[in-house]
Amino acid sequence: RATAYRPEHGAAYGSDEFSRGLAQIAQLVKARVGLRGATIDFPGWDSHFFQGAQIGPMMRTLGAGLSAFAADLGAALATTSVVVMSEFGRRVYENSSLGTDHGRGGVMFVLGGGTPGGMHCRWPGLEGASLEGPGDVLVVHDYRDALAPVLARMGAVGALASAFPAFTPSPLPV
Repeated sequence: RATAYRPEHGAAYGSDEFSRGLAQIAQLVKARVGLRGATIDFPGWDSHFFQGAQIGPMMRTLGAGLSAFAADLGAALATTSVVVMSEFGRRVYENSSLGTDHGRGGVMFVLGGGTPGGMHCRWPGLEGASLEGPGDVLVVHDYRDALAPVLARMGAVGALASAFPAFTPSPLPV
């Protein structure tokens, strides 16, 4: 008979699918089963319509889930890396449906063991010459440059070359 998972260190996961997934991953990390990687899909960010009403609750869910995960892991967070990213950015300007369309530049978070705090990029801004094409945020760094140091900390440097042949990283200090 399976027993219910009990988070530690005062962590309280939400009842949403994202938070439940993080709780399952925390359970595996703390059980030391040899987990090397895991992914969670958090859909709904493709906000072409009524973005203002959607984005706030989604950001709260993301933040609360990551906060619970970090608290629950306790000392195990020192040897765990969390990467939050999207496969596309958003345009700066609102469309006629009160949302934003697909763009180029976006944001990426790296949290956890060995990750120095702070913002590690050159911020181009959101106006005029700082934009590309019809309102796209400039791509300042290749996402693989943020993944390279994470993989290096995992001892998986060869995985980067295998996954991205012919790519030479310029690793970011993450």
